[in-house]
Amino acid sequence: MFHLGKRYADELVSHAKAEAPNECCGILAGVEGRITKLYRARNTENSPLRYNLDPRELFRIVKEIEAKGWELLGIYHSHTHTEAYPSATDIELALWPEALYLIVSLKNPEEATIRAFRIAAGQVEEMAISG
Repeated sequence: MFHLGKRYADELVSHAKAEAPNECCGILAGVEGRITKLYRARNTENSPLRYNLDPRELFRIVKEIEAKGWELLGIYHSHTHTEAYPSATDIELALWPEALYLIVSLKNPEEATIRAFRIAAGQVEEMAISG
C-alpha cells in the first residue's frame, strides 16, 4: 500500500487542474516510502493526450533527490478526459520499474481520482493508496 496523504493528494489534483486542458507531470520523492517532496515538472509535450518531463528538469530533480539521500518514489501525470488508468503510451514509456506511476483523472473535475500503478516490462499492477 502506498501512503499518499491528503496534502500531496490535494497538490496532485491542484497541479492537474492548473495545467488543464493539458496533462501535468511531476515527481514524488521521499524516504522509506514516505513522501518528503513533490516536484511539479514541465510537460514538454504541452498536450492533453501525452506528457514528457523536461529532461533538464528531470536531471536536476534526480540530482537533488540523490543529494538529499531520498528515493524517487513516484512519477505522476494527469489524464484530462479519461479514467486514471495507464494508456498504451504510458505503459510503453514507463522506464522506471522501481517507481510508482500515479495518474490523476479529471474526467469528472469535481471528483478527481488518483490511482497508482507499478509498470514493468509492459505489465500493469494497481497499488492501493491510503490517505
